[in-house]
Amino acid sequence: MLDHLVYAGPDLADAVARVAAVTGVTPVPGGRHVGVGTANHLADLGAGMYLEVIGPDPEQPDPDAPRPFGIDDLTEPALVAWAVRTADIDATIAAARAHGFDPGDATEMSRETGDGETLRWRLTPPSVPGTLHPFLIDWGSTPHPTTRDLPSLPLLMVTGTHPDPDSVLAVTDALGLELLVRRAAKAGLTAALRTPEGRQVALS
Repeated sequence: MLDHLVYAGPDLADAVARVAAVTGVTPVPGGRHVGVGTANHLADLGAGMYLEVIGPDPEQPDPDAPRPFGIDDLTEPALVAWAVRTADIDATIAAARAHGFDPGDATEMSRETGDGETLRWRLTPPSVPGTLHPFLIDWGSTPHPTTRDLPSLPLLMVTGTHPDPDSVLAVTDALGLELLVRRAAKAGLTAALRTPEGRQVALS
């Protein structure tokens, strides 16, 4: 199932402000990815899903490796990736490989929350920009971010565009997922969201 959507930008505060301007909901601080050079803010999308707004952490030095999700190359915020939750990431990776898609090996990740707690999880490498390939995440024994007090921003639907939709569908089929993808010159994701006033808005 969908775990979270990733909205990334070259300036974290600006990315959060963009989400607030579009939706009327301001994502709250999640924490810092120490050593990765990023921090995030979160909002609850409902049904165990959330929105992650991520960007460079001004309180960390530039990391040795590029920041994930192509953040260092972004000129403005965008919905750049989607994560799929699994309870057994190793088995899911093996099954995907058997069906022709290699999501990569799982690695350990962590995040420090504002109250000093360290959250840990495992995930496959972040999606390569432009592919629309999801990445996998396994929270293990860590409480899911949606168990915390996050502002509500209900998700209605996620769709994608890509110059070669079949290349995306081959991957989603290998993972047993569904994503509506239409042909377009540029790859991208769009989330339809419901605002607190009941309006439908698009974040892309």
